[in-house]
Amino acid sequence: MLVAAGCSSDSDDSGKAQGQGGTTVSASATPSPSQTTKAVEPARFAKLPEVCKAISAKTTASLVPKAKTKNGTPAVSSDLASRGGCSWNGLEDKGVKGSQYRWLDVSFYRYESDASLGSGQERAQENLAKELAKVEATPGAKNLRTVVATGIGDEAKTVTYRLRKTDEDFVYTSVVARTGNVLVLLSYNGAGYAGADTPSEKTITSGAVKAVKEAVAAVAAANK
Repeated sequence: MLVAAGCSSDSDDSGKAQGQGGTTVSASATPSPSQTTKAVEPARFAKLPEVCKAISAKTTASLVPKAKTKNGTPAVSSDLASRGGCSWNGLEDKGVKGSQYRWLDVSFYRYESDASLGSGQERAQENLAKELAKVEATPGAKNLRTVVATGIGDEAKTVTYRLRKTDEDFVYTSVVARTGNVLVLLSYNGAGYAGADTPSEKTITSGAVKAVKEAVAAVAAANK
C-alpha cells in the first residue's frame, strides 16, 4: 500500500538557433524541466515513531490489564520507515465475576510525495478513505456507527460496532486518523467471558480515542 517521481544547438547573438534549411527557431520553444514538471508539496514527516512505544505503557496497561506481552508484539515489516504495527491482548480473570478480554492494535503508514502520485498528504488522505471503507464493510458488524472525531491529527473518524464471535459479544472501536502524510489505524475491542458483562461502547471508544491521540502525537515527536 506504500509507494514511494531537449536538444540544444549553437545560437547567434539574438538568442535564436539556426534550424535546418536556414529556418530560425526561437530557443524558448522548448519548455524547461521546471515548466513541464508539476511541483509537489514535500511530505511533512520523514520518520515514524517506534511503534510499540508510540502508546505509553501506562495507557496500554489500563486498556489491556493482563496483556500477554506488556511491551507489545510488533508486526512484521520490510520497511519500518514507511509502515509498522504493534498489538496487545490479554484476558483478565475476575474470579466469580468472569473474565474480561481486551485487544489493542495500532498501525502506521507513511507516504512520500511523488510527482506522478501526488503529495504525501494527498496520498494519506486517499488511503484514509479506503481504510475507512474497509472497516465499515466488516462482515457481521452490527449497530455500526461512523463519527467524525475532533482533536485528533488533521482528520479522523471512529467506527464503533458489535460483532459476535467465539460465542461472545465483542464491542469494537476503530479509529482512522491522518496527521500530515502519516496514516494511523487503531483498533480496540473487548468482550466479557464466563458471565462477565460486555464492555460498554463508551468504555471501548474512550479507550481507543485516548490511545490514538498518543499515537498521533508520537509521530510529531519522532520528527522533532
